[in-house]
Amino acid sequence: MKKVKVSLRPIVGKINLPTVLKTTILPGDSIERLFIATQVGEIFYIGDGVIRTFLDIRPRIIKLGVSSGGYDERGLLGLAFHPEFYDNGLFYLHYSVAGTQGPGALPGAFESFKPNPCDSSTLNLKWINREIQYDHIDAVEEWILPSNGQPQKQRILLNIRRPFINHNGVNSLNFSPETGKLVLTTGDGGSGYDPFNLSQDDMEFAGKIIEIDVVKNTFIDNPPVVTRFNELPASIQETLTVIAKGVRNIPGISFQRFYNQYIKYVGNVGQDLVESIFSFIHYEPIPVTQLVQASVMNSEPGPEGFINFGWRGWEGAFPTSMIRGCSADPALDEKIIAYYKEAVQTSVRRLQPLTSYFHKDPRPDKFGGTALTGVQAYMGNGIPDLMGSVVFTDLARDKGSQPPVKGVLAYTRVQTDCKLNDFSVIETDYNFGSQSAYYVSLGTNLDQTRLYLGVYGSMKVADFNQGTIFEIVP
Repeated sequence: MKKVKVSLRPIVGKINLPTVLKTTILPGDSIERLFIATQVGEIFYIGDGVIRTFLDIRPRIIKLGVSSGGYDERGLLGLAFHPEFYDNGLFYLHYSVAGTQGPGALPGAFESFKPNPCDSSTLNLKWINREIQYDHIDAVEEWILPSNGQPQKQRILLNIRRPFINHNGVNSLNFSPETGKLVLTTGDGGSGYDPFNLSQDDMEFAGKIIEIDVVKNTFIDNPPVVTRFNELPASIQETLTVIAKGVRNIPGISFQRFYNQYIKYVGNVGQDLVESIFSFIHYEPIPVTQLVQASVMNSEPGPEGFINFGWRGWEGAFPTSMIRGCSADPALDEKIIAYYKEAVQTSVRRLQPLTSYFHKDPRPDKFGGTALTGVQAYMGNGIPDLMGSVVFTDLARDKGSQPPVKGVLAYTRVQTDCKLNDFSVIETDYNFGSQSAYYVSLGTNLDQTRLYLGVYGSMKVADFNQGTIFEIVP
């Protein structure tokens, strides 16, 4: 693939960890403004070259970084503006709610759980006692910006109990230009290796891509806290459809117009082996009411079924592997299929990725990745070699790289034969000096002609004011 070089132009610096970057036009305004949501609960926008506060919900956010040495994957994770925001002032938030801290579904198992293929008890764990064994509660809310007023909360759409601190999704709310519905992307709930296989269970919120019809009003001000679709009142079930399952963790969804249809791009963050980007056009969203009915009848939910990304049996195009060093030869790794049964069961139904990149890659023109943090379609002609491509970011080059740590920008394209495609690193000219530069978020404007990159100087959300927002320019 063609080598592409870009520049990074700083827009604003010394902010907290940015989770969402997107633009909209404020009511009464005439130009798009860049909005920046931070993990700790602030939402800023850039107006006339000045950073201004749009909303600050820090008191509503769970206390971050306390139990995990400063690292955290909770907080303000999603921000989406209604397609008619200019006229109706509606926008939507997804965040981890203050005061909801629990002990965890497997206390002490944050990121530490590993299945043992020789011990069936580790392969068939169940999430029990959910009302008390959980980590936190996430809320999806509708807010309004009234004319000449301050933003205020209108209603709660969902209250979701989450098992662990990690894998809650990020950039998790986006509106579909096809259906006009709000799309919620959820991770598998966390720890490692999806210990309860929530991502493949049709009843679980975890590990799904879900559409919410925000036009339908359920008239339920404070919905119950749930983990499964069948725990919801019927009026809320009727607002939900499910697009996909088999998600590990996901940095949002991007829609790219292609003639009279849209290509959807999503990234699935990997475990130990590989990061993957998927694309699809046609899909059959299944109403949650139909899923619940199928569950009651113990039958298949529909003839087509979901789009299935394959997790936990598959990491992208590969059976999920456990990797450990070989004592006989430290230069080699032993790779064991973690969930052989799940890999076989989902081998046919799963979607093949558009591209994957490895955590270790010996090829000189590639890179070893850590975690996928952003996927965006680019339709601008400012960077001609990227027009029509899908651009993605990785948090940091693999641990074998020389310090300081630096993230990676890369791109790929949809193949006309729908086969797995290659990818190419995008070279940047910005000098971060001795400062670490984790690439934590990627955003675009309304017509996808501009790209924005969020960079942070630390892996820890509790290390404050180390963020810089760049525009990616020729």
